Amino acid sequence: MSERNALLRRTRGWLAVFVVCLVLSGLTAFPLVHELRWTQSLLHGTPLGEALPGLTGWIDRVRAGLDTADADYPFLLYGTDWLAFAHLVIAVAFYGVLRDPVRNIWVVEFAMIACAGIIPVALICGPLRGIPFWWSLIDMSFGVFGVIPLYVVRRKIKVLEEMGERVAVPA
Repeated sequence: MSERNALLRRTRGWLAVFVVCLVLSGLTAFPLVHELRWTQSLLHGTPLGEALPGLTGWIDRVRAGLDTADADYPFLLYGTDWLAFAHLVIAVAFYGVLRDPVRNIWVVEFAMIACAGIIPVALICGPLRGIPFWWSLIDMSFGVFGVIPLYVVRRKIKVLEEMGERVAVPA
């Protein structure tokens, strides 16, 4: 296997990790009510809930809000359906990067910008919506941890670009 093909394979591996995480993140936005019920049961049924009373109280509050929205205003949850859909659509955009990373590096750079954008949104909208700061830190971690594989992928694509011979290899 040539050095270029080996690098292309490693690049695709990092991309696959990012895309899988993006898809999982999207899919978990659909069943929020059920996930919160499961999380609340876990917190109240294990010592974890006593060890993390702030988290337990927050999950209780969020569950009550989601239960009310689900029962009385289910259309509000339609917004999280669109959030899930957006994650899945963004994941599809990476198909082009898998096929021809050099030509489609802009998708990686776009995603890196989106990861950076998570931080100001969490810092601005979190307090406006009454989100505890520690929860905003969790939200911001998605941007911080999301940019890591993207940064690695971008560096690998730049090396591929320097190697020349931009030929699309089937993903």
